[in-house]
Amino acid sequence: MKFIAVTSCPTGIAHTYMAAEALEIAAREAGHEIAVETQGAGGAERVDQSVIDAADAVIFAADVEVRDRHRFEHKPLVVTGVKSAINDPAGLLRQAAEAAARGVTGTPGGAPASSYAGGLASKVDMNASVGTRVRQWLMTGVSYMIPFVAAGGILIALGFMLARIAGGGDGAIAVTAIPLTDIINDFDPTSGMMWAALLFQAGVAAFGFLVPVLAGFIAFAIADRPGIAPGFVAGALAGAVGAGFLGGLAGGFLAGFLALWISRLKVPRAVQSIMPVVVTPLLATLAVAVIMLLVLGKPLASVQTGLTDGLNSLSGGSIVLLGMILGLMMAFDMGGPVNKVAYTFASGGLTAGAIAAGGTELTVMAVVMAAGMTPPLGLALATVIRKGLFSKAERENGKAAWLLGASFITEGAIPFAAADPLRVIPSIMLGSAVTGGLVAGFGSELAAPHGGIWVTPLISGIPGYLAAVLIGTVITAGAVIVLKGLRPQPVEADGAVVATSAGAPVAV
Repeated sequence: MKFIAVTSCPTGIAHTYMAAEALEIAAREAGHEIAVETQGAGGAERVDQSVIDAADAVIFAADVEVRDRHRFEHKPLVVTGVKSAINDPAGLLRQAAEAAARGVTGTPGGAPASSYAGGLASKVDMNASVGTRVRQWLMTGVSYMIPFVAAGGILIALGFMLARIAGGGDGAIAVTAIPLTDIINDFDPTSGMMWAALLFQAGVAAFGFLVPVLAGFIAFAIADRPGIAPGFVAGALAGAVGAGFLGGLAGGFLAGFLALWISRLKVPRAVQSIMPVVVTPLLATLAVAVIMLLVLGKPLASVQTGLTDGLNSLSGGSIVLLGMILGLMMAFDMGGPVNKVAYTFASGGLTAGAIAAGGTELTVMAVVMAAGMTPPLGLALATVIRKGLFSKAERENGKAAWLLGASFITEGAIPFAAADPLRVIPSIMLGSAVTGGLVAGFGSELAAPHGGIWVTPLISGIPGYLAAVLIGTVITAGAVIVLKGLRPQPVEADGAVVATSAGAPVAV
């Protein structure tokens, strides 16, 4: 059969392309043809309409709204989340074949096919439990914030690194004192300090959007576009009163619910047309400003200050324990909400002041990145050491996991965890906990919030950091091999499948 698939995840990075690859492999093994349109963070390379018209069925494996979905009208549809395509691509293809046989056509959720043509997207299941919706609202804000974190953090780190080279031991302090007006009016292209100041100021500008973007897109996920303006204002005010990320989280939810409540008020028909663009943003923004400045601002700022002071007071066994806990969180769901909470906690501490002062926040960031690298790296190593314990597809995933792990994309471990969660997840959590504790114990520091092995020059204490990653990788691989070897399971041999790693027969 001929299938079309669209894959898309909130961040638009790892899951989008892993789902596409899983569907392509499953279709090839089943003798089907499939064309996958990946609607990732970098946009989408559209499948030609003639290919869509010739398809027997369409699969939407997406956690955000599919762009230009009117192109897929009148085709049998299977709609699911992106993880379903990663965990069970063969089952998804069977569902598509069944839908094609029934000739069921339509659009997801009964929504008008042309109701979404691209741009901002958030997929929140309003029929889900309260906890699930809160997670989806939060993840929407985090996913839009990550590009600002990565760009701003790396630029600031590069600025300080160049300043230390050009200005000596005091360069990192001196670069923060160069005013923006000097860069604009008196820039000297031959001065290393000027280039360092330019990088630093660019990073600071990007970092200035972190809390407003987080709050704005949490509110957007709750109330759609009317929530954006009050959400951004709530985030900006949280930064102004010193409430930081906690203030941004609280402000985003506050703005979203206020905008949602106002938008649902019964108003005269003459006012309805201007509600989304004038009335709702205006009233919600005013209410958010009053509450953030007069009610919530000071208490949230006090809590944020207490957390920062407590973090900086950690030393010895306390910082090692924190490193181990963050390592466990990074590996637990491999890019899911728990992983993102740990990552946001770390990246949120990368202020320009913390980077300049070399605070404990930099060690926390080093812990989180190292602990997020070891799950894919350890599983990749295990597929090399004991090939017979892994299926052919897992060995292929292992090849990709080397690059994913080195690039700090923890999601590279998901295919292995999906196939054998009871053995894989404890193994990667053990390896990441050891890595996190070692990095914290060595006192390594990292000012860049992303990049993996590619930002190694920005790490202080490189030998200890790399040793921790290597040790965690070996422990992960060893634990997986031991657990799989305690009760050997028949797996997919080249050319035939006799059972899954959990021992249950599978169709070939």
